[in-house]
Amino acid sequence: MSAATAPLAASGPATGGRRLGFGHLMLSEWTKIRSVRSTVWSLAILIVLTLVFTALFMKMGIANWDKTSPSQQAEMRLDPTGTILGSGILLSQLAVCVLGVMAIASEYSTGMIRASLLAVPRRVPVLAAKATVFALLVLAVGEVTAFGSFFLGAPILHDKAPVALGDPGVLRAVVGCGLYLALLGLFALGAAAVIRHTAASITVVVGFVLVITPMTDLLPGSVGEHVHAFMPTQAGFMITQQHARAGDVLGPWQGLGVFALWTAVLLAVAAVQLRRRDA
Repeated sequence: MSAATAPLAASGPATGGRRLGFGHLMLSEWTKIRSVRSTVWSLAILIVLTLVFTALFMKMGIANWDKTSPSQQAEMRLDPTGTILGSGILLSQLAVCVLGVMAIASEYSTGMIRASLLAVPRRVPVLAAKATVFALLVLAVGEVTAFGSFFLGAPILHDKAPVALGDPGVLRAVVGCGLYLALLGLFALGAAAVIRHTAASITVVVGFVLVITPMTDLLPGSVGEHVHAFMPTQAGFMITQQHARAGDVLGPWQGLGVFALWTAVLLAVAAVQLRRRDA
């Protein structure tokens, strides 16, 4: 038995889960996460690479400024914060999706999940504790990454598109970037809890975020615009924009709310399935 499962298994099924408060479950889930070195290193590398890519793309943008179309220049001047955050977010999204899947799908593949469910027969608190701990961890990492990216990218863009943290919409966008990544992690975790297979879950989540969502932008007419706008990651990403852009269907907080609703529904389905299906 691993150290990660010991806190739960030690109580045993005789307790009926009554002696295991939610705080104990969260402590157990935190032990699981921090005891896996690959998770810790993945998050550290995520921060470093995101900052590197942010600086790289910002320097490339400035170096090619004279070759950039006037419309793109105007967009960068209108929303420099969104430009900075968006330059490195693709890598962050991929890493968070994979980590969200691994946070729970790996336990099904190894059978570790059975030890947790044996100690807590009601099951749903286990999922809630896992989701809470993972979301808080990704939120902390996301905020560090977002603020680091902003303070790294803003000086590079200063001569062409000056921006400061105190400007309207900037603080909300930077903080919102961390919130977006936390919700994305929960979205991936919820999908993996439903699918229960690591490779299939990663394929579905990454495919949905990076393939299906962009493809909806190709749908014609007003219906296509609204379908694309209400896709979970597209809606949630609105929070990272400093200002509204032409054609936006949702506002920043509206978009984040739509993403939160998608995530809540997915986790609810996972909770119902967890109660009705064997691990």
